[in-house]
Amino acid sequence: MSGADPSYWCPFAWLPPGEVHAGVLVEVEGTRITSVRTGVSDPPAAAVRLPGLTLPGLANAHSHAFHRALRGRTQSVPSGSAGAGSFWTWRDRMYDLAARLDPDLYYELAVAVYAEMVLAGITCVGEFHYVHHGPGGRPYDDPNAMADVLIAAARDAGLRITLLDTCYLAGGIGAPLTGVQERFGDGDAARWAARVDSLRDRYAGAEDVVVGAAVHSVRAVPADQLPTVAGWANTHAVPLHVHLSEQRSENADCVAAYGVQPTELLFEHGVLGPRTTAVHTTHLDDGGVGLIAGSDTTVCLCPTTERDLADGVGPAGALRRAGAELVLGSDSHAVVDMFEEARALELDERLVTGRRGHWPAGALLATVTEVAHRSLGFSDAGLIEPGARADLVSVRLDSVRTAGAEPAQAVDMVVFAATAADVDTVVSGGVRVVEGGRHRRYDDLASRLDAMVRALW
Repeated sequence: MSGADPSYWCPFAWLPPGEVHAGVLVEVEGTRITSVRTGVSDPPAAAVRLPGLTLPGLANAHSHAFHRALRGRTQSVPSGSAGAGSFWTWRDRMYDLAARLDPDLYYELAVAVYAEMVLAGITCVGEFHYVHHGPGGRPYDDPNAMADVLIAAARDAGLRITLLDTCYLAGGIGAPLTGVQERFGDGDAARWAARVDSLRDRYAGAEDVVVGAAVHSVRAVPADQLPTVAGWANTHAVPLHVHLSEQRSENADCVAAYGVQPTELLFEHGVLGPRTTAVHTTHLDDGGVGLIAGSDTTVCLCPTTERDLADGVGPAGALRRAGAELVLGSDSHAVVDMFEEARALELDERLVTGRRGHWPAGALLATVTEVAHRSLGFSDAGLIEPGARADLVSVRLDSVRTAGAEPAQAVDMVVFAATAADVDTVVSGGVRVVEGGRHRRYDDLASRLDAMVRALW
């Protein structure tokens, strides 16, 4: 991939505070936007012309990269399983996959997965990373080898990464890690923090990497260990993410063990707050909604995964009405398409309530641009304005899905009808990484993904 281009001209672009403008010239120096001019009908000859509607780079706030190898392989109930398929039967298959990973295989898979994201217009990913160690939980010679390969893969694919190093200490409330779960654990939160200190030092000053923290869940981190993880994130002023109330059984187990709902437990131990993002929240009660909103905790929903796993539809409408900010992630990568995630937020709420029009299209775009970048520690991204990261995504308005859009309806058309296949050009940090719908470094990406998935199975 070549270096940064000096300027880009867009027939239409979505600019702050959420309006479509015509004839937009975006000038770039290095990784930053230096100026944005509208009404430019005669752009400079050197300007790269972007087709369709140009958006800021999209952010995928929740990813487990290796889950991509499960796509299409978990839709049938395994032979010999009792009852219908569920999250738990899916998890068995996921653990089987996690057992097969090593640093070399994980790099090759992750670079292909991240390149697939870039093709979909994603320029930043939040990687919720917990496969830390080798078989049996034995650390690699470099205890952060698996994190390193994920960061290298993101860089090679052409996106920024927030590596959310995940504390994972128990196999359930009061239960030890067993089997492949031993690869996830560090013994206790203090040893987790010592390992992540080393990782953070390694990438100190990197413009394209944030090393953040994650609590896997109240099932996987005992209550007395939660303050250590939260304290580490607060000390370093980095994002802290946590799986929350994904399953009804998680709530029931938490109440049985601690006498409170998971949201209350996290609140009592300092996990919730302005730098925290709670992932899923599918089965929050009303009190949980209030604690989330009152603590300024962001919520990340993953609609395509939540429906794929039959988890349910979360209280997105109630969270929004309470004042919580929402972002979106592709999680297990059953689908990698942030437009699908965004419209699912609205469409699922329509199914639940029997009413339309809960979020305007621009508000849905914000969940995968400005707000999502902020949840990942990149508050200077997700907007097309001077000083922001030079991330641009052009979406065609002349495909069979988007043809017929007038400029006034362009955002509605993209959010409610476009797919990742309509992304034509992606500029990430000032560099064109996708052109004409093709990744400039990994041209035959489908074959690469096919080879990697087959190698793992």
